[in-house]
Amino acid sequence: MTDSDYTDMLDWVNAHIDDDPIKLRLKFAGKIPCLDMALIQIECRQKAKKKLAETLQCKEFIFPTRLSEEQCTSDTLAAFHASLVNDGATVADLTAGLSIDAFHIARKTSSVTAVEQEPVIADALRHNARALGLDNISVVNDDCKNFLALSDTTYDTMFIDPARRSATGERVYRLADCSPDVTALLPAIAARSHRLIVKASPMLDITQILRELPQTTDLYVVGSATECKELVADIMFDKTATEPTIHVWTPRYRFTFTPSEEEKAVAYYDSPRDGWYLYEPGATLMKAAPYKLLSERFDIAKLHPNTHLYCSETPVNDFPGEVWHIDRVAEFSSGELKRLVREYPRINVAVRNFDYTADWLRKKLKVKDGDSHRLIATTLHDGRKVMLILSAAAKH
Repeated sequence: MTDSDYTDMLDWVNAHIDDDPIKLRLKFAGKIPCLDMALIQIECRQKAKKKLAETLQCKEFIFPTRLSEEQCTSDTLAAFHASLVNDGATVADLTAGLSIDAFHIARKTSSVTAVEQEPVIADALRHNARALGLDNISVVNDDCKNFLALSDTTYDTMFIDPARRSATGERVYRLADCSPDVTALLPAIAARSHRLIVKASPMLDITQILRELPQTTDLYVVGSATECKELVADIMFDKTATEPTIHVWTPRYRFTFTPSEEEKAVAYYDSPRDGWYLYEPGATLMKAAPYKLLSERFDIAKLHPNTHLYCSETPVNDFPGEVWHIDRVAEFSSGELKRLVREYPRINVAVRNFDYTADWLRKKLKVKDGDSHRLIATTLHDGRKVMLILSAAAKH
């Protein structure tokens, strides 16, 4: 499609942006050209209005396929990726796709070469770059392996986001099994770039990534309080790192450490009491697993070596996770179960390092989820099984 074709289609799309795509298909079938493509725009814009809130301020932005919306990076994560790149750098994005990363990176660098093997997506990428007013992006419609073999240009930084599923659609758990295989491309990339940033699945094991990418200088564990979104390996080919630095990054908090710091850290243990505070690391922090360091740095006691919850008598500021007030510590016994049923007909139930599931305990208590209180059943360092009745901690 030409830019003129896109303009005509997008006028219709923007006039119907809040309408039901199914009803639109029934109403306009055979009446307007490019109806399928127009409906893809409406569907994708409706789905991505939060994920791409910044990018979609551009009314001329297009989605070449439904899959491109599903697989694209959010504006928030793309802005984070761009923050890793030096101002004024020359960059090659080897797996461009919808190019949300490339667009954010282009706003702070001198040039971005976006490599995309699918012709339809490459054409859309060119259109979107013009629509966003980014004249420092050049598009190469080729496979990244061919691009690396044929290019004689050296870049400051290369960026790659390999597909996280095999050719048969199964999830993979090693970078070497992703497509393209980053580990096999390392010599070619190192010959054409001073630095490589690898975006990887949060399902991959951090130790395995560092084993497959031994030149990694920094590894970022990226996400939110409730979900780890991705792992990002930063490789400086011109720098020799004795060991990588691991950075936990969420919009709310940061935590930085090295594997040797965690290995040397000493956690201490204690049992929670009524009126104390409980600390629950967020999902991104749990993925990074600095369990002993959390105890050491924040001076909080671990409940058990395999229970990644912490407690203290007085509240700790700036903990990278959730903080709860411990209203009561109840022993796991039939008497306490009966008492809790009477006192908390609605309470949110969870278990950590416990013999039974949350569903089993919820049925045993005969309670329903709800209310502002929470119950966590867990095992303490002395082997006792307890139920912690929690409420939101006051902000300090």
